[in-house]
Amino acid sequence: MAWDETLTEQEARRAREQLEQLLERQARMGTADVVTYHPPEAISQRDLFALAGTHVDGTQWTVGDCDHRFPLQSISKVFTYALALEDNGREATLSRVGVEPSGDPFNSLAFDEVNRRPHNPMVNAGALVAADIVGGADVEERVGRLLERMRLYTGNPDLEVDQELLDAQLADADRNLGISYYMRSLGMLVGEVAEILAVYLSACSVMVTTAELSVAAATLAHGGINPRTEERAMPRTYVRDVIGVMFTCGMYDAAGQWANDVGIPAKSGVSGGIMASIPNQVGLGVFSPGLDVHGNSVRGVNVCRELSDRFGLHIFADPGETQLGRLGGRVWPEPEPEPEPGALDPREEDEERAPDDDGAVPAVVDAPA
Repeated sequence: MAWDETLTEQEARRAREQLEQLLERQARMGTADVVTYHPPEAISQRDLFALAGTHVDGTQWTVGDCDHRFPLQSISKVFTYALALEDNGREATLSRVGVEPSGDPFNSLAFDEVNRRPHNPMVNAGALVAADIVGGADVEERVGRLLERMRLYTGNPDLEVDQELLDAQLADADRNLGISYYMRSLGMLVGEVAEILAVYLSACSVMVTTAELSVAAATLAHGGINPRTEERAMPRTYVRDVIGVMFTCGMYDAAGQWANDVGIPAKSGVSGGIMASIPNQVGLGVFSPGLDVHGNSVRGVNVCRELSDRFGLHIFADPGETQLGRLGGRVWPEPEPEPEPGALDPREEDEERAPDDDGAVPAVVDAPA
């Protein structure tokens, strides 16, 4: 069975031990799949590695460099989309930005040409539309409202935009400017491009810790209520929309493989963070700056894959597979082997009773006693 809503002291201790072993195991593994760091100077942080979990009862575990601050980058798209839903409702939001995986890189110029909208709010084009429809009289008010919500999600009332990082991103925004002007020419954006970009990049420039990220993830897992402060961060009505689009679109152009293999709703950012939410159970934050070819944290992906495979946290796993925090459970349970091909075909004795040429089924004759 899955975790109860409230952990016992023993279960909480067990989960901490398992997460510590998981981080230690992944830290020892090589990083051969790392292809880039963003920005390039982040290579100086290549040894930083953090894992945090927050249960929906408020219990929190932190392992590694969980106090290190890093920018949300694309993880912020989750919160921008949530506020856009709150301000506009489901149908009006869907008319402007879809919920289909694109299969293209996050900064692609590809759109849903049938419905004339970006594919989903987890790619840059869709996040720019979400920023366009967030309510507010000007950039300052819209960014302020986003910050207010992020503070509720994380439980940190002092969360701020890093102005130096924002200035650097605005100065290097040619690709996003191109996407924005192209969308405006197609009628997908209606506001001033400079203002929309400022809102979008301000959200990307908010600095968080891995521990705070896990609380934000747990807030989503807990129906929109921060489990540590008990404050509501978003309407319960839209939680399913946000977690659903994280599951299908949150990991850039590796989203489909992720949904199949890992099966945990998540959103990544090029700073090396991953936020993952398992509804009614736990929120996870992972940070490691080395990125794979898709722009996802290599160690972060490996940690989530390990949690899915060995701890049974895939959202479609059998409830009996859940091992995280499970008393008496094996620390590293092996996944069930795949059945042999044809394992569910009719049994041999059924085949022996196949119809005769005239369609009759032979009677079963009891053997002599």
